[in-house]
Amino acid sequence: MLITRAQPLGIEIEVGDLSKLDLTNTDYFGLYIQYPNNNGAITDYTSMIASAHENGVMVVMGTDLMSLVLLKSPGEMGADVVVGSSQRFGVPMGFGGPHAGFFATKDEYKRLMPGRIIGASMDAQGKPGYRMALQTREQHIRREKATSNICTAQVLLSVIAGMYAVYHGPEGLKKIALRIHGLAKSLDQSLNALGYTQVNENYFDTLKVKVDNKEALQKEAEKGEMNFRYFKDNFVGISIDETTTLKDIQAIANVFAQAAGKR
Repeated sequence: MLITRAQPLGIEIEVGDLSKLDLTNTDYFGLYIQYPNNNGAITDYTSMIASAHENGVMVVMGTDLMSLVLLKSPGEMGADVVVGSSQRFGVPMGFGGPHAGFFATKDEYKRLMPGRIIGASMDAQGKPGYRMALQTREQHIRREKATSNICTAQVLLSVIAGMYAVYHGPEGLKKIALRIHGLAKSLDQSLNALGYTQVNENYFDTLKVKVDNKEALQKEAEKGEMNFRYFKDNFVGISIDETTTLKDIQAIANVFAQAAGKR
């Protein structure tokens, strides 16, 4: 999508390995970082973001809300903008979408944002609350001339995600996130005991596992009606989520054991 949007504006998108990025290149003006990354690995980008700012490059981070319950936030790293999907906060997959997205930025850029800005405030009784500080253009169009209700349709998913957070609260969300990570760690230890190598040193819910015979593993996985992510090389990706159970972890470990000819 970024490439499609950038092309008519004459903006060149370069996709590559962050470890090989030369931020002193004056052609760069923006940097997009996925956190956790495409493989599920977690990296602290604080120094990279500081270097980007020194060279006049702004940084946008795409992230997972549930992982941020436990991880260092993009804001703490110095990111200028943070974006992502709120699907993970209680919204069913719904055959692929739609899902409400979130968009946050530093205070100095808030007036450049598209859409609504919600700010903390107090109600008439002095209780903390939130108010809409900036509204979308559609809010001011007369009803008889409005051509779309897409804003209303999408905000319902935002309400679901927001109420999911309110219902569970900070401690409840932390318990959910810790359970997800605990199951991922349990699977990591099980696969290690079977002789497999998991390459993500730091991770939240996603493992990248080196396998000797990817085809044999895929065959066993399909027998168990499981879909893994198969990389072009000899690696397999597995992601754990809120719906995963210990029984699922045992079943996945069994598939890897069968593929390796072990119990």
